[in-house]
Amino acid sequence: MQDFLAFLDAVDGFLYYPVLIVVLTLGGLYFSFRSKFAQVRLAFDSVRLIAERPGNKNAISSFGALMVSTASRVGTGNIIGVSTAICLGGPGAVFWMWALAILGGASALAESTLAQVFKHRDTRTGHSYGGPAYYIEAIIHSRITAVIFSVFLIATYAFGFNALCSYNLQSTFSVYSFYDESVTPLLIGGIAAALTGWCLFGGARRIVHVTGLLVPVMGVVYVVTAIGVMIAKIDMLPGVMRMIFADAFNFRAIGSGIAGSCLVYGIKRGLYSNEAGVGSAPNAAASAETSHPVKQGLIQMLSVYIDTILICSATAFMCLMSGVPVTQEAAGAQYVQDSLRAVFGESGPVFITVIMVLFAFTTLLGNLFYVDNALAYINGKKMPGEKFMRMFRIICAVVILVGAVLPMSTAWALADITMGGMALINIPCIMAGSGIVFKALADYEKQRREHKNPVFHASSIGLDPEKLEYWK
Repeated sequence: MQDFLAFLDAVDGFLYYPVLIVVLTLGGLYFSFRSKFAQVRLAFDSVRLIAERPGNKNAISSFGALMVSTASRVGTGNIIGVSTAICLGGPGAVFWMWALAILGGASALAESTLAQVFKHRDTRTGHSYGGPAYYIEAIIHSRITAVIFSVFLIATYAFGFNALCSYNLQSTFSVYSFYDESVTPLLIGGIAAALTGWCLFGGARRIVHVTGLLVPVMGVVYVVTAIGVMIAKIDMLPGVMRMIFADAFNFRAIGSGIAGSCLVYGIKRGLYSNEAGVGSAPNAAASAETSHPVKQGLIQMLSVYIDTILICSATAFMCLMSGVPVTQEAAGAQYVQDSLRAVFGESGPVFITVIMVLFAFTTLLGNLFYVDNALAYINGKKMPGEKFMRMFRIICAVVILVGAVLPMSTAWALADITMGGMALINIPCIMAGSGIVFKALADYEKQRREHKNPVFHASSIGLDPEKLEYWK
């Protein structure tokens, strides 16, 4: 087991330094410069587009697709991931999370625009569907590559992310006196697995509906709480900002151990949280009805900012301004809970536990909705039979149980590796399709300059309408 864990750490380390740092940076810079930093120029446009309604009242709106992708992004990573990055990498990790979000915004715009261009129509419901597997096949004409991507997506969301989510959930209870390392993780993992399985088999629609309503509210409450901490400790803000920037640009410290530096931890945890360029959000983006693909690209770009610039920053400032020392031993839920205890007393850790329970539960379910899309693609673009899906969902529930008892480093390594595999396939493929993205973006901006509501036609950017199911 020790050899296996060492192997995972070695793969994880190499994958993010140098491989993914280079790929993510080059991809983000490429889309940023080629689009003239559309993720900054058109940020206000993305906010305006949220209120746009689809022509068909029964269709999924751009706002609806934004909520699906944001619900998947916003979760335990916004709390535990940020804490881990700060404790293990240093406060400078926060800056590199911000940098990744801004660069990643351009990649998010590109991948979701492509998902819209190459989306398909469900003849049974009339709704659209699609995602990276579909645009990968259309752009590079390789179903094998699209299938490999789908396998990585399943490994990431059904196994890596859900195991990590389960670990993060049980770790929030470690600050309480009743916590027993040999019993409590297994008990909490078992409850999470049972509830998730119950929902997956259709037995708890009301719970899913209620948590779906509660999580956005709790997200707002969480950000407001963080702002409350910042106001209470406002005198510490200048010092915290200096700490973040000084650590972020301490290249001597980064160079002496880059694999464990703030740079790498910021990129790892930032990518885990906002998923920009990974290829997850396009699955939701393809389901929206909109008059122009770039509209949904801009809205999904906004989701990256909501996740990282808003919610991850809320965690970071709440922790760093609490005055609680940053130590490696406190990495994870403990650092966040200790920070809130320092400001709000014993109610602080309870608040974080409630937030984590809600975030974790909807994350566990949301992850598996992405998986269904990948399974359908592999199975000839139709869902597998009931017997297979029943067995698969049982396995997914077992993964949640096992994830709760994994060592922290193993849980993070598994999620990092599988997610990294997705990004390594998705980013080169969206770069291969970048000509379509930039032509669509130019078409959108041209119509905006003419004070029109942009409407997309495939032929206007040189695409063959007969090869697409939309945009005739």
